[in-house]
Amino acid sequence: MTIAIPQDVLDDVVATRRDLHAHPELAFEETRTAAIVEARLRALGYDVRTGIAKTGVLGILRSGKPGRTVLLRADMDALPIEEQNDLPFRSTVPGKMHACGHDAHVAMLLGAARVLMERRDELAGTLVLCFQPAEEGKGGGREMVNEGVLDDPNVDAAFGLHISSNYPAGVVAWRRGPFFASSDSIEITIRGRGGHGASPHEGVDPIFTAGQFITSVQQVVSRNISPLEPGVVTIGAIHGGTTHNVIPDTVTLLGTVRAFDAEVRAAMPERIERVLAAACASTGATYDYTYVWRYPITVNDGEQTGLVDELARGLFGVERSVEGERTMGAEDFSFFLERVPGSYFLIGAAGGPETSKPHHNAAFTIDERALETGVQMLVALGLEAPRRGR
Repeated sequence: MTIAIPQDVLDDVVATRRDLHAHPELAFEETRTAAIVEARLRALGYDVRTGIAKTGVLGILRSGKPGRTVLLRADMDALPIEEQNDLPFRSTVPGKMHACGHDAHVAMLLGAARVLMERRDELAGTLVLCFQPAEEGKGGGREMVNEGVLDDPNVDAAFGLHISSNYPAGVVAWRRGPFFASSDSIEITIRGRGGHGASPHEGVDPIFTAGQFITSVQQVVSRNISPLEPGVVTIGAIHGGTTHNVIPDTVTLLGTVRAFDAEVRAAMPERIERVLAAACASTGATYDYTYVWRYPITVNDGEQTGLVDELARGLFGVERSVEGERTMGAEDFSFFLERVPGSYFLIGAAGGPETSKPHHNAAFTIDERALETGVQMLVALGLEAPRRGR
């Protein structure tokens, strides 16, 4: 298969990505981005739906021919980060930045939308182009699924991509089965009895208790989970006390919990609370404990992922289609994949030290050669995926 993207389309994809990068919007605030998407899709002739999960946009293209209904997704939101890059298109919004590549995702899917419309005579089935808000921790994918994006029309398969600074520019990285971990949160308040730092025996020290818990909770991963199953419990925030010689009444802790196995994930809340209860019992403290279920495991369907590999090899050669390594990062495309078979894959965007910085870093940027690869993959999936299966 050959997918040649016209130069004027590629130029527009780069320009769109840079415009979006300069005007980042946070979760559920993507009004400018959504308006651009809506206007572009309407001008191309798509059936457009807006206001899904607040700022989400759908573009629907029916071929009138037999075939599957296939959804292609791009997320739109930025992060609350002050950009440190010295780029001509750096963020113009203080404290907000596209530090994860979602600007590129939107630009690539809009570029694919244009090519697919130009090649509509080659299409089968129905395409649903999904521009999703609020991937960054706010569960926009869950909200879009809850509001019916997979139901009207009835979606048979779903595909999503993500720019990655962990792979060379132009490489397509895929993986069958679990690819991204689940991500849940813990919120804890340990309640002691405040007092003078010189007389700890007269109070109940919640800071000491928190320290006991933070150390002991790691046994959940090292001793309660099979060594063959990855898991993470990280305490990312601890707040307590105001000065050097006062034992506070309370300490609050925030943490994240990751797993690749559904049974391991399901067991985490009770295992963590058991350690917390023991730490508090040993000092006489009490606690409030909330376990927040956030993003499930991103599990790729084997057949759909095989199609991603097949198309990538056909377009770019075997050296640019690689099996990706599992990551403890999380992704709310998982909510789509819980409902329909599909595949979530990565597009390498590293072209040297400047474009190899980690995601969510204030100096994150991409090698824009990756944009063409992403557009080609989305177009190939739009042309081929509706013809497969059924």
